[in-house]
Amino acid sequence: MIKQAIIPLAGLGTRLLPLTSVFAKELLPINGKPGIEYILDECIEAGIKEVVFIISKKKEMIRKYFYNDRFYKKILKKKKDLRIKEEYKKILKYKKMIKFVYQNKPLGTGDAVLKTKRFIKGKYFLMLLPDDLIIKQNCSKSMIKVHNQYKSSVMASMNVAKKTVTRWGIYKLKKKLNKKNYLVEKVIEKPSIKKAPSNKAVIGRYILPKTIFSVLSKQKPGKGGEIHITDSIQSLINNSESFIAHNFSGKYLDCGSMQGYIKSTLEIAKI
Repeated sequence: MIKQAIIPLAGLGTRLLPLTSVFAKELLPINGKPGIEYILDECIEAGIKEVVFIISKKKEMIRKYFYNDRFYKKILKKKKDLRIKEEYKKILKYKKMIKFVYQNKPLGTGDAVLKTKRFIKGKYFLMLLPDDLIIKQNCSKSMIKVHNQYKSSVMASMNVAKKTVTRWGIYKLKKKLNKKNYLVEKVIEKPSIKKAPSNKAVIGRYILPKTIFSVLSKQKPGKGGEIHITDSIQSLINNSESFIAHNFSGKYLDCGSMQGYIKSTLEIAKI
């Protein structure tokens, strides 16, 4: 059973400047609720018991958000506000399941994953990228179901416009397992339009094997001088590790750009 998740949060959120010049993008409210809480709620509903946050010294605000007990106790002592009390109880629930590690240099998602090695106990773990919000259906829950069925690593998949493949990790599919799941032959990080093997993109939900840590520890930087998780996934595929691309049923929202952030608030307000 998958009971642990990791969430990389060390990125500076430059696509959301100037807001992120003073505020962590993951705490920006989406329809009145911090974006990171949607990700945590997805984890809880999927049966996750422990979440590892990867932050940097510049993102200490995230840690403070979950460890601001003195502030809440002082307010509640003066003001018997039921709404504030319920919000504090919710934060305490999150706090019990969160651990923190640091990635102070922006060396890529693969490097961020490697920082969590000492915390991971099971053979597989879940990773969620906070910029990718998936609403209406719990993507992590459906991926765990696929993992339990096939005893395999799983990644979320979505069709994207051919002209946008250069901003995604793109799948080359090997075999159709059923209507929503495909065996992966290759994952290519940000290919050119000409070299893209499909228009099926990797979305920010992964069930990864613990064996990925040994690959990451030896991996050299790729495009942009960063250690990409897709490169280590490809190494595992080359060594006969099975990865499944799962076409999820929920609605994808990109919260990492200004336009996407505004759209996310409007979409969630409709629910």
